Amino acid sequence: MKYNPSLIKEVTLDGQSLVFEEFIAAARFRAHVKANPAALERMRKSRELAEKIQKENRVAYGITTGFGDFQNVAVPEELSNQLSTNLILSHCTATGEPYSDEVVRGIMLLRANNLLVGVSGVRPLLVEIMVDMLNKNVLPVIPQKGSLGSSGDLAPLAHMTLPILGLGEAKYNGEVLPGAEAMKRAGIRTVPTLLCKEGLGMTNGTCAMTSAGALACYDSICAAEMADIIASMTFEGLTGLKNAFDPRIHQYRGHKGQIVVAANMRLLLEGSEILDNCQQDRVQDAYSLRCIPQVHGAVRDALQYVIEKVNIELNAVTDNPLLFLEDEAVVSGGNFHGEPMALPFDLLGIAAAEIADISERRIERMVNAALSNGLTPFLTTQPGVNSGFMIVQYAAASMVSENKIYAHPASVDSIPSSANQEDIVSMGTTAARKAKSIVENTLDVLALELLTACQAIDIRRHLNTHGQGLTPFHQHIYDAVRKEVPFYETDQEIWPIIRTMEAFIRRKDLLDLVDLYMPEMLDNNAWGQVRSLNWPEIIVDKK
Repeated sequence: MKYNPSLIKEVTLDGQSLVFEEFIAAARFRAHVKANPAALERMRKSRELAEKIQKENRVAYGITTGFGDFQNVAVPEELSNQLSTNLILSHCTATGEPYSDEVVRGIMLLRANNLLVGVSGVRPLLVEIMVDMLNKNVLPVIPQKGSLGSSGDLAPLAHMTLPILGLGEAKYNGEVLPGAEAMKRAGIRTVPTLLCKEGLGMTNGTCAMTSAGALACYDSICAAEMADIIASMTFEGLTGLKNAFDPRIHQYRGHKGQIVVAANMRLLLEGSEILDNCQQDRVQDAYSLRCIPQVHGAVRDALQYVIEKVNIELNAVTDNPLLFLEDEAVVSGGNFHGEPMALPFDLLGIAAAEIADISERRIERMVNAALSNGLTPFLTTQPGVNSGFMIVQYAAASMVSENKIYAHPASVDSIPSSANQEDIVSMGTTAARKAKSIVENTLDVLALELLTACQAIDIRRHLNTHGQGLTPFHQHIYDAVRKEVPFYETDQEIWPIIRTMEAFIRRKDLLDLVDLYMPEMLDNNAWGQVRSLNWPEIIVDKK
């Protein structure tokens, strides 16, 4: 891929400049993490202000008062540290299966980066401990369920904090241990207690939803790019009509994603003997072929919006209250509220589901002899005794149907909490988690489509109705697939073949082939960075 997070080996956090691909590099690919010294100094000054407020016994939420509906309960100075620690002990209520290692790494990375802005009143020591944990692979065990997405991801972040106190559970190099033991083995110090304001600083925030959602967004970007490639393979197997990608059509609609996908399809389909021999077969194709730019392009435009929001949230301060050095003010607000991410992550799930929706329809067209423009029923050479790819479509349909359930927006729901003090919540963490489930299904559907497309191409070549020649790039893809799985001629255990293709998709091998053989393919400015794209020129084929 042109922007490949796996190539980034070190990420420096300063609370201001973390970008999407750096987040992925550290969360998924374990890039080394550093804290900027100037940012640590900002934290130190903020911490001094928190201690001053505590000693002066000023009324300040979470420093000299209780939390939530206990905001009117005064807490004396001698108990304010216990107040912060008790927040962690009482809030670690999450349940269910733990988050994956990469999501946990992302949660810690984001909490550290947010605190480094220097308006949270938290000691630099806590960030230094989290950075050390990231680099030494000590990962808190954080159950996935239990966050309302306001006041931030309270329960998940409380679990994240436990090992810093020598409590809870943590993985060390993959082994689940008591938190204190994991930290001891890694040679990382723990703290006996949090100090005033630190409980809020560690737990108020959108780190869990942003981490899970950002990783799902990365996989959705990859899925969107692979969807163009796989759809073009299917298009050749089904002898599609290329006039649907005429640049004039897409110029007059004007959506950037659509223009990009149409340009990609023209590039991907250039030089095909099979397609050159079928362009007079029909007037137009079904939507799942003809409308690839409109559907895939809309997905890309949606993903672009999600990336923009993620890039903002990576450097956002999401705890409460905030401390401002210039006038020593302590200001209560609602930056912990997850709504700015809940809506994008709901949209992310819908967009990823649409990739699978249209992919499954293309699978159906390949296996259905009434729709396949001359291919054999269920892509078998010996029908009747062999079922061929009949149930491959069933599997895809099942996952697409499941995605429709997951795609219901979480952000439209709210349940009041804390005696109605927290009376409208985002459910953004649920939105992020289900987006991840959707994109996993979508990747599997794409794997099934690629497997089916290669089978369809083999059948088309055996029939020899339109010649033998694929596009040069498709031949590279075909060869790569056939190195992994053979032509499916007679029924056999098909699940190992499917697992192989699922792994092939997740390794992003298709995107590596693009970099090698089709570098001129466009993405829709997917990384939030300005590519040297001149939009008026994109609609013209480059010969």
